Amino acid sequence: MLPDPPTKLVPPVLARTAAWCACLILIGVVVNYFVQAIAALSFVALPVAIALLLTALLFPLTRSLRDTGMRPIYATWITMLVALAVLTGTGWLVGARASEEFPNLVRQVQQTARTVQEWLITGPLHLREAQITDYVDEIAALVNAQRTAITGTVLSAGAVAVEVLASIVLLLFVTFFLLKDGDRIWSWFLRAFGGVAPRVDRAGRAAWTTLSHYVQGTVAVAAVHGLIMGIVLAGMGVPLWAPLAVLIFFASFIPIVGIFFAGTVATLVTLGAKGLVYALIFLGILVVEQQLENHVLQPLIVGRALNFHPLAIILVLAVGGILAGIAGAAVAVPVAAVIYRAIPELRHKPRALPPGPDDHPPDGRPPPPGPPDDGPDLHGEERPWRTDHSAPPADDRPPREEEPPARDDGAP
Repeated sequence: MLPDPPTKLVPPVLARTAAWCACLILIGVVVNYFVQAIAALSFVALPVAIALLLTALLFPLTRSLRDTGMRPIYATWITMLVALAVLTGTGWLVGARASEEFPNLVRQVQQTARTVQEWLITGPLHLREAQITDYVDEIAALVNAQRTAITGTVLSAGAVAVEVLASIVLLLFVTFFLLKDGDRIWSWFLRAFGGVAPRVDRAGRAAWTTLSHYVQGTVAVAAVHGLIMGIVLAGMGVPLWAPLAVLIFFASFIPIVGIFFAGTVATLVTLGAKGLVYALIFLGILVVEQQLENHVLQPLIVGRALNFHPLAIILVLAVGGILAGIAGAAVAVPVAAVIYRAIPELRHKPRALPPGPDDHPPDGRPPPPGPPDDGPDLHGEERPWRTDHSAPPADDRPPREEEPPARDDGAP
């Protein structure tokens, strides 16, 4: 008598659980090697990822120029020059305002420090001046103890600057060719997938649409956020309001975490320059504006492309930050959105179209009855479906057989 097969020795639930665990382990191993490969090629992967985001942001301008009849090479050059002009103008504005207002910020911070010192001595705490001096000396000693680390960071900044410059050059090249030959590059890429190329094409187009909506919507929301906070800081007379507005703009690209960091910096600068009352007023305006952004601007502008729960966003940001630092946190959310929208297109087959009125068999009989469909076909043309399939059109009916002529021999 043959023994029972191994699958009969365990409960079916345990067998299915073991199969699922084996699949998950295999997927985890593949993802681990994939992440390690990207980390090893971070010098190339990160500029390419940022170039994709810039291409999604700049491509509408290139497409508009092409629609006017301009050649792709000229449209691409104009788009790149406009983007560089905007970045150069923003950098010049931030640098000029910073060099002009930084001395004023130092004076205001010193005045605020003296005011706080007087309050600590004459206020309810009744601290002695010697105690305050001891606290200041401890802070200075802590800074001196970290001088070696600070010096090493400054010395290594040269190598980092070279890497950043090389990454910027690669980023510009990739962005230029994606704007110019993006459609040709995609067609060449699809040739490697053979019979599944239609599915990959649908997934890629869905991912690109999601990425474009996300990037353009995020830029619009960040611009509104930075503009409002810049106006508030300028109205309060806070020094360095332009650099702080730009910082808030760029920090808005990292959901939740970015605005927390930029808001903290702006609040501390306001506290040091204008005092506690102005800092509390600015903090209140920041919180109200952030709530309006989360509940009004984000759902209207970005919600059509990204509908993640805040918990999912925090987890994605944590994973991206652990794997690639600040840059990983910045690109983690759009990458997750692209994957989330592309996977269903890879899994589902296209729906087969019902036969049209011109698809009748050669014998002229009508097709089997089915539900009408008034939607467009694959080529975007409307099909005039008939709702009554009981009889074919008059022109498609088979000819009627003629009756035999009457006989004259008197037979019945």
